Amino acid sequence: MDRERVGRRIKAFRKLKGYTQAAFAKKLNLPISTLGKIERAEREALPEQLEQIASHLQIPSKELINNAKEEREK
Repeated sequence: MDRERVGRRIKAFRKLKGYTQAAFAKKLNLPISTLGKIERAEREALPEQLEQIASHLQIPSKELINNAKEEREK
């Protein structure tokens, strides 16, 4: 899994849904610093965190991972 691309996709989908980083972190019950580190690729999201993030964004978790993989292959 490419942390950098996954983080960018999380951030893009979060913004698309209209969440601030603080509001989304609160919804996920995560410290804002943890969400920020995931989005900046300073920390890899755990599989259960990816599931939770995708669920709150109303997208399949594969959307965060697979599209990141496809971007890398271009």
